Amino acid sequence: QVQLVESGGGLVQAGGSLRLSCAASGSMGSENVMGWYRRLPGKQRDLVALMSTGGNTNYADSVKGRFTISRDNAKNTVYVQMNGLKPEDTGVYYCVAYSAGQDYWGRGTQVSVSS
Repeated sequence: QVQLVESGGGLVQAGGSLRLSCAASGSMGSENVMGWYRRLPGKQRDLVALMSTGGNTNYADSVKGRFTISRDNAKNTVYVQMNGLKPEDTGVYYCVAYSAGQDYWGRGTQVSVSS
């Protein structure tokens, strides 16, 4: 069983930055994908960014050029640096891990961007 714990959410003004972290504990396969989804108000949960252990990345078009995903494989930790935040980025951000055919989710962390 894999558990994910997110941290780093909060309130920031438009144009500001936040860095989210997600640490995975438990039995993760050596090859896995970790990343972030978000649920914006009134919308379904959508992709933010994913990163494989090999370094391949996938970003949502809405965050390209503003958000950067990274990870520390030795620590099973994934990060997302969010710059140039906009009010429309406000929502709950969820960490996800895909390993050995299963997906695991964190509880989510709130990101609020004021105008």
